[in-house]
Amino acid sequence: MIASNEDLKGSLTPSAPLPKPCLSYWQRTTRAYPHLNINKSTPVPSSAKYVIIGSGISGALTAFELTENDVDGKGIVILEAREAASGASSRNAGHVRPDAFRGFKHYSSLHGPDQALKIIANERLVLDRVDQFVKKYNVPCDFQLSSTFDVCMTPEFAAYEAENFEAFKKAGGDVSHVSFTNGEEAKKRTGIKDAIAAYEWPAGSSHPAKLAQWLLNSCIERGVQLFTHCPVSKVSKSETGEKLWDVHTPRGMVTTSTVIHCTNAYASLLLPQLEPHLTPNRAQAHSLIAPPAFSAENALTKTFSLRYSLHHFYSLIQRRGDGTLILGVSRANPTLSTETRRGVVTYDDGKYNDEILEDALKQWKVLFPGEEADVSGTVHGEGLDHAWTGIIGMTGDFVPFVGPVEGMDGQWVCAGFGGHGMARIFTCAPGVVKMVLGKDWSETGLPECFEFTQKRAAKMIAAQESQV
Repeated sequence: MIASNEDLKGSLTPSAPLPKPCLSYWQRTTRAYPHLNINKSTPVPSSAKYVIIGSGISGALTAFELTENDVDGKGIVILEAREAASGASSRNAGHVRPDAFRGFKHYSSLHGPDQALKIIANERLVLDRVDQFVKKYNVPCDFQLSSTFDVCMTPEFAAYEAENFEAFKKAGGDVSHVSFTNGEEAKKRTGIKDAIAAYEWPAGSSHPAKLAQWLLNSCIERGVQLFTHCPVSKVSKSETGEKLWDVHTPRGMVTTSTVIHCTNAYASLLLPQLEPHLTPNRAQAHSLIAPPAFSAENALTKTFSLRYSLHHFYSLIQRRGDGTLILGVSRANPTLSTETRRGVVTYDDGKYNDEILEDALKQWKVLFPGEEADVSGTVHGEGLDHAWTGIIGMTGDFVPFVGPVEGMDGQWVCAGFGGHGMARIFTCAPGVVKMVLGKDWSETGLPECFEFTQKRAAKMIAAQESQV
């Protein structure tokens, strides 16, 4: 049995992003971004109408949506602890992949079937939103709309998927966009010789750093001020006004009426009420230079989640442009040592884990046997290119924290995406903006269970205590 996040979390203290992270494949290919270290030494302004903490996709899209709603960009400040978009947004595995049905029973057990239906419907909507956004603004982020396979690698997981599929369908969930194959047809369709069954549905992939950087560029062009290498140490009640907040940084203090926390796994540093419910997990991914089996006409046109169990899986995409393969490894992998699994709960994204890398390359040979698919580097330049890590924010009930912070009028949160931000941010960030500008939750279209409330917090604590 694999220990839960709470078991592994121990006495881990909330932290700001650590100052010397490793670089992901995405970051290594965008080092010429001109605003990477913008305002690195510049003092922050003494006041701003809106302060957004975090410059990843959620923070950048929040600022963008504010300006889209006629907010003057000159009144918006984005504060980033490291270089621009240095967190999970630029460290993921490149997927824009909604859950089509798999999480239904799990979400139902935590939030009820009605909310579970809304959670999954919202993820499908996010894919459409990303597709529409990229096309509308001609965003050069290598976005590709295609389809994805959930490949069941064991009979046990095939049974689990089938059970969720039927339960989702019976509850009224739309499965018209999902196709199913098993046996020899699944092996042929996916190209995975050990596939037991496979489900396919629409999904996409992108260069996430380019997406975040385009958003930041657009915001800066609209007057938004971005300050990099400017970590926030505290947000306190201002003595200058009853409804104002002081945002403390090493380069001065910004007084504002509106603070929006877009810091994902790091949110509990400034919002301690989140600390019992938000766990930082380190995920790892690898870039591979394509061998002959994945080159030219053999390049993959679909993305994959190759699953041995719910928590033991490998993800795979292939970039259309340069053919680079991106292989992600699940955090709760039973083939790894206890020491490695315990090391997953951390804020340290400065290095990768050798055991996880070895497991990924070993698993590649299982999934794709044969000389033509070999990535062991027998030809100079082929095979392993790079390995990197990123910190994701896992919430106690597996959905993000979105909306107003109770008891802290003027503070808002959009965080805790659980490694699933690209299937959620493009509705969550616009939803927060709608509420900031005075609209009700009902107008956001978001599942009600996303809102962080004291009632939700109490429910998560009760669930943890019942498992002890």
